[in-house]
Amino acid sequence: MRNSSLASPSGLASLSLVAPDPAPAYERFELPNLFQIADWSDRIAWRPFQDGVDICRLHGDGRTGPTTALIRFRQASKIPLHQHTGAEHILILAGSQRDQNTSAAAGTLMINPAGSAHSVVGEAGCIVLAIYERPVEFLQDAPYGALVAASA
Repeated sequence: MRNSSLASPSGLASLSLVAPDPAPAYERFELPNLFQIADWSDRIAWRPFQDGVDICRLHGDGRTGPTTALIRFRQASKIPLHQHTGAEHILILAGSQRDQNTSAAAGTLMINPAGSAHSVVGEAGCIVLAIYERPVEFLQDAPYGALVAASA
């Protein structure tokens, strides 16, 4: 069955123009060409985060409430063992990274649940978009066995 409202004389599908509902405009942050970030990452206001890892916070302060940030790993750099106090969403934009679960490349979306713990290595270097509900708790001085016992 053919839907005549989608067909045009040339045989190409045409879409009716639909306008958004009226609402006042507001100021928002937009970051275009995100999947080509490796081409223009030198224009980002990076700040030191961990040894060999830089961060650019886009929303939130990283200490309270939700946060959105770009994180850049230099080759073979690492974010030490940390536990998620809320869900964390990671979209790898360039390069690859590895933790105890997987090695993941650009285009991969990972969602780490609240209570999960890991250390992350930027294998050949990478840039990720990180969105997390609540700040992470760094555990580099706590042995992993103590972490497992505390979460049980």
